[in-house]
Amino acid sequence: MKIPKQLFFYEFLGTALLILFGLSFVILDFGAGSPVVRWIPDAGIRRLITGFLFGSTGGLIAVSAIGKHSGAHINPVVSLAFWMRGKMSAGHAIGYILAQLLGGIVGAVPLLFWGKIGASVQYGATFPGSGYGAWLAVLGEVATTFCLIVGLFFFISNKRIRAFTPMLFPFLYAVMVFLEAPVSGTSTNPARSLGPAVVAWDWQAWWVYWVGPVLGTLVAIAAHKLRLLGELEFEVAKLYHFEHDPFHVFKRDLKIEEENL
Repeated sequence: MKIPKQLFFYEFLGTALLILFGLSFVILDFGAGSPVVRWIPDAGIRRLITGFLFGSTGGLIAVSAIGKHSGAHINPVVSLAFWMRGKMSAGHAIGYILAQLLGGIVGAVPLLFWGKIGASVQYGATFPGSGYGAWLAVLGEVATTFCLIVGLFFFISNKRIRAFTPMLFPFLYAVMVFLEAPVSGTSTNPARSLGPAVVAWDWQAWWVYWVGPVLGTLVAIAAHKLRLLGELEFEVAKLYHFEHDPFHVFKRDLKIEEENL
């Protein structure tokens, strides 16, 4: 089945917007010279606020026209998880992942306009926390990505709360960033870490933000297959289920691929 090219564009655009606005909150809340640092001196409270705002950005993208069309995965491991659950073809998932990675880079470029404030935090780049090291950061990414995938699948598998799936992300990221950001920066998203790494050209422990999220996703999928999480079944590879899917591609994609095997 030929996937409409518009879907890849929307996924690219959604990821770019997530990086641009989500990391702008990071810079505003933690950049040297930012007034927010003076207004809210407690770093823990600022992490809580930043996580909530970052998650809100993703939630708003999910309920926007972007989410209506592409499903607003805006994260390579989300597409990986949907593919592993058999809700997308391999070609569909690969196209999304490439679009997300490109969107992460393009979305990070305007962060340069934050100037010295942005540069002071490498434009929102993620690094292992001081005193923790790369492997503890990997474990942090495994844990937070596991929570992301399990939380997402739990919501979209339950018809009673499915419509509220986008509301999960502000609160989930608020908690995860508050608790785990000192360890790894709480990426959970290779595209989110790739963008500022390219812009700042700082590749310190870059592999952590691929290995950790991918392993976290694999653990979540394994837990599902072993039925450790109960019955989490759903049909469509979307973060938010609109009444009308303009392309109907998610419902047809898997069936047509299976028929062609």
